[in-house]
Amino acid sequence: MAEDLNLTSLKPAQSRKDRKRVGRGIGSGKGRYSGRGIKGQKSRAGSHKMRAGFEGGQMPIYMRLGKLRGATSKDAMPIGPFRTSTAPINVGSLDRFEDGAEVTPESLVEKGLLKNTKIDVKLLGNGELKKKLTIRVHGISATAREKVEQAGGTVSLLKEPKVKKRKKHAKPKPAAAAPAAAEAAETPETDAPVAENAAREPEPADQAEEQAPEEE
Repeated sequence: MAEDLNLTSLKPAQSRKDRKRVGRGIGSGKGRYSGRGIKGQKSRAGSHKMRAGFEGGQMPIYMRLGKLRGATSKDAMPIGPFRTSTAPINVGSLDRFEDGAEVTPESLVEKGLLKNTKIDVKLLGNGELKKKLTIRVHGISATAREKVEQAGGTVSLLKEPKVKKRKKHAKPKPAAAAPAAAEAAETPETDAPVAENAAREPEPADQAEEQAPEEE
């Protein structure tokens, strides 16, 4: 028979470990420096609240190592200041839906194909699809769209695709045409004296004819 429960027979359900009592004399084993050693940063108050990766002021490892190379624009994926990512779902995994069903991020979570709806869903074209489905996702590849439409299904995007802006190329300056125009402008100037000389050549002959009757 179990002992009667009273104040003298009370015991904890699990064995209890006494907390560490520091600064209670040398005989306690944790006196004088309270287990922190002599001087140094870790002996000070608040020294154990340093952020992760802090190395005492020296250059931390994540800054000493090389960085990822590549584009860092806001449209770059998966690197860049505005990183974007999507949860890929293949066409072949949609066979668990019934014919004529509607496929949405919420229904994908119910079927266990998607963990949550926090990330955008993109449908990829790996696998075969033989059911007519109404699909509503954030993105879809060209192969996946083709397979869905061949099966008689429809696709509507929950997010409008981004239109890539074309870079305006500056028109080349007519640098090559300038020397040619200069040469053309110089050519008539050189020919002008020749033409003037040719026009003046018959003058001596006319003068000779006029002088001939006078001599007779």
